[in-house]
Amino acid sequence: MSAPVEITQCIESLLTAPLYGLDPKARHSSLLALLKIELAYACDRNPRFRNYVEHWPVHFHTADTIADLPYLPVGAFKATPTLALVDANEIKRTLTSSATTGQVPSRVVLDAETAKRMTKGVITIIRDFIGPARRPYLVIDTPENLSTQAELGARGAAIQGLGSFATEVVCCLRRDPEGNTSLDLEKLLDCAAKWREAEVLAYGFTYVIWTHLAQPLQRQGVTLDIPNIRVLHSGGWKRLEREAVTRDVFIRGVASVFGCSADRVIDFYGMVENVGVVYPDCEHGNKHVPAFAEVVVRNPLTLAPVAAGQQGLVQVCSVLPTSFPGFLVLTDDMAEIIDYDECPCGRLGTSFRFAGRVPKAEVRGCGNLETTRYQQGQGNGLHE
Repeated sequence: MSAPVEITQCIESLLTAPLYGLDPKARHSSLLALLKIELAYACDRNPRFRNYVEHWPVHFHTADTIADLPYLPVGAFKATPTLALVDANEIKRTLTSSATTGQVPSRVVLDAETAKRMTKGVITIIRDFIGPARRPYLVIDTPENLSTQAELGARGAAIQGLGSFATEVVCCLRRDPEGNTSLDLEKLLDCAAKWREAEVLAYGFTYVIWTHLAQPLQRQGVTLDIPNIRVLHSGGWKRLEREAVTRDVFIRGVASVFGCSADRVIDFYGMVENVGVVYPDCEHGNKHVPAFAEVVVRNPLTLAPVAAGQQGLVQVCSVLPTSFPGFLVLTDDMAEIIDYDECPCGRLGTSFRFAGRVPKAEVRGCGNLETTRYQQGQGNGLHE
């Protein structure tokens, strides 16, 4: 069953609005009104979700701010069966998160409408940062992650999401029969020679770029000399932090092997549960929220929203999904609110910076705190 026309029209209006230029009050009002309609729709479509929302301390219809609306902990998307707002025959694709080894990944289902919005949202955001031109696309991954399949991981989804900018696609990593991944240096050098004067787009997971491209090239003393490349990367910081690889070290190292300036290495944050929304760094190192989304940062102890200059748990909000209830999701990432509508880059809306993951003990503590809050109130979460 497709989402009601009222919802699809409102989503499209925000997707085509000035991405980072809406009046803050008008933007909040539009998002709040649409999120309320979407929450009501989700409650009608999924009894488990309705049960969760009905036990929220504040009825969402009476909420005055987005921060007052009922949000799901990110772990809810690890549940079985998968939270869905569409029938099984309408599911076109399932996205899975890049869970750490031994952890259960999140799984979200996409119907045709949500899949189309996901692509449009990502393209609209990335275009604002790198321009609309199509260009050679270097995928710092193996060809296996390019394949179209019914169930797609976070890496594959990100790679495919940027494919609309490509005139040609080249994967520079290869996998041997034993499953080991290595750099295809000959292919990479051929591309570098061919693209020396071209505008080029590159994308890879952060730890993949570092371990399979930057470090091998540094060890061999190879510089690719592609000065007009833009290297987008996401995910994988946890592994690099264990190796004491800071963001500055990563950016300088990647820029040096490509022969480009450091400002052409752009980190962006995205997650499968926040489908269609990514947060690239602007030239001042801040991440920005587009017209069709919002970010709330909450105190990890009280879960109250924090003011600019304070750190807390990141809650992501998006109006794009109608195939699963991913409108308001509390993550286990920490961030600091930089400002509201005052970034020097000129983009309006919330600007923030990530401050890393919450240690596991704290994540469980937060989840337990939130669960206790409901159990002491009127019931528990997603159980019928």
